Amino acid sequence: MFHYTKEVSGTVDEAAKRIEEELQKEKFGVLWSFDVKEKLNEKGLDFDQSFKILEVCNPGEAKKVLTENPLAGYFLPCKITVYEENGQVKVGMPRPTMLITQVDSADDTLKTIAENVEANMKAAIDRV
Repeated sequence: MFHYTKEVSGTVDEAAKRIEEELQKEKFGVLWSFDVKEKLNEKGLDFDQSFKILEVCNPGEAKKVLTENPLAGYFLPCKITVYEENGQVKVGMPRPTMLITQVDSADDTLKTIAENVEANMKAAIDRV
């Protein structure tokens, strides 16, 4: 499966705040938070689903992966989505281990970095 997604309690805003706090424990910072519903409505498009996209980065891991292969930068920064679907709030991400397989020259070093990033992000999601 290309993604890792968990159902969580609370609202989208509460879950987004909690994931930001949990990501900090894993040395990730939130670079940008995009409120899709707000932006689409601002543009005159009717969109009722609460949906946030967080772009997150662990600088140490980003340096490692970019040093190994600049093509991995196409997947940076990492994304976390927080959204409501059928009354249930979900927090998820595309799995770095799946994304890195798209780099033709992905070697064991890149795969190990992706595994570590994924494990840390999953741990943060699981704590939400």
